[in-house]
Amino acid sequence: QVQLVESGGGLVQPGGSLRLSCATSETIFRFYTMGWYRQAPAKQRELVASITSDGIIKYEDSVKGRFTISRDNAKNTVALQMNSLKPEDTAVYYCNAGGSFVRPGDFWGQGTQVTVSS
Repeated sequence: QVQLVESGGGLVQPGGSLRLSCATSETIFRFYTMGWYRQAPAKQRELVASITSDGIIKYEDSVKGRFTISRDNAKNTVALQMNSLKPEDTAVYYCNAGGSFVRPGDFWGQGTQVTVSS
């Protein structure tokens, strides 16, 4: 059973920062593309950032220059550093494994809430 365990969500003021982390097994981490998706109320789930097993990265346009996705090969984790957060970044953020830049994979984390509000 594939497990993706997320951590790091919370409440932050506009302009603030949060760091999300997703841990998984070595097998999944080594071979699969890892991604972060988000879903806001009444909206479709969308790709935020994705990183392949060899480090190629894609960002959604609205987060470019503010969010950074990275892999920690020693810990089998993928992180999403979110800076200059805006209220429109408010959503449930999900870790995903096994997808590509155009579609998500079959494996999802449980989701973590990110709320940007003053």
